[in-house]
Amino acid sequence: MADQIRNDRDIRAPRSYGERKTTTGPEEKSVGIAFFLTFIILFGVWILLSGLFDVFHLSLGVISCLMVAYFSGDLLFPSPSLKRLAFLFPRFMKYVPWLLFQVFLANLQVLYLAFHPKMMALIDPKIIEFRSRLKSDTALVTFANSITLTPGTITVSASIYGDFRVHAIAGAFAVALPGEMEARVAEAFGE
Repeated sequence: MADQIRNDRDIRAPRSYGERKTTTGPEEKSVGIAFFLTFIILFGVWILLSGLFDVFHLSLGVISCLMVAYFSGDLLFPSPSLKRLAFLFPRFMKYVPWLLFQVFLANLQVLYLAFHPKMMALIDPKIIEFRSRLKSDTALVTFANSITLTPGTITVSASIYGDFRVHAIAGAFAVALPGEMEARVAEAFGE
């Protein structure tokens, strides 16, 4: 009886950070896919950013990427399914150029504000609150990060229920939210 109670408590207790799920069967395969994809992405970024291709630096990159992929593979791909990833990847790659263009346009708007003779009259900081229609954690995080990447806006808080608080440097930046960016993220993640 005591063993049964202890096991029930162990099942209900949340996992601590860095603790791995032990899986068997089909779930084990999906954990392996998440690990492999995370490693490939990390190592590709490592090679792209380091620019050093000697054995020493490449081996450091492999070791570092293996460690990070081991501890965080399930964070990047919480429930990997090859069909779902194959479906989402092209949509997300369609979203990235649009986001980069929006970052460029927002940079021009901030530049305009910074050099305008009546800068103090134009800058009107605001905190806006809204509820997003996005449902998945990955879509919510992508939306929050996209807002923060765009100059003139910073995500102050985002909840798992889709409640956002965003600081905007001026009213023109606040009016655009959630708007088209939310729609594009929803399209990218199939929501």
